[in-house]
Amino acid sequence: MSEAQAVTDAEAARPAPDLTAFQQNILVILSEEPMYGLAVKRELESYYGSEVNHGRLYPNLDDLVDDGFVEKSELDKRTNQYELTEAGHDAVLGQLEWVLDRFVTDEARGDEIRALLGE
Repeated sequence: MSEAQAVTDAEAARPAPDLTAFQQNILVILSEEPMYGLAVKRELESYYGSEVNHGRLYPNLDDLVDDGFVEKSELDKRTNQYELTEAGHDAVLGQLEWVLDRFVTDEARGDEIRALLGE
């Protein structure tokens, strides 16, 4: 293996299964639409039913950006916007597939999922 290949492999984004549940929830929120940080925070607080500290949210957003799952852009001098990348989309889809493969073990459970989807 060449040195260049070793560096590329070392810098590759970590696989989606290594994401924490908190990070996966951020990706799910951003799958709806791009958002600024405080909007993500409010969505998480609504889901968890408790306050999400800035000190927890922004380092996780930065990690997701560094890993290529989220893209960060500047809305104005004080506000950043976060958007799901193709890798982030694939991570959300992969997690859903993994959960559904394990949850849907019979026709009754399949019916429950179809009902959730409105089918």
